Amino acid sequence: MRITSKGQVTIPQHIREELGLHPNTEVEFKIERGRATLTPKKGAPTIGELTARRLREGPKMTMGSKQLMALLRDEPDEIDAD
Repeated sequence: MRITSKGQVTIPQHIREELGLHPNTEVEFKIERGRATLTPKKGAPTIGELTARRLREGPKMTMGSKQLMALLRDEPDEIDAD
């Protein structure tokens, strides 16, 4: 494994899975006895919490249920009716 010129390194998949490290997971580095350790940051939101936040704060649906159903059924005349 090599460190890039920007100081980046790829964490192997089996290690990410074992530690529960998902994209956007906050981590902490510590130096202990001349070694760097990486751990998930305590108190940081979990992947589920991040997903729920994105769903709550994301774009809002402006289409009514009738329009949405018409869109899903491929009925273009009904989409513009409301």
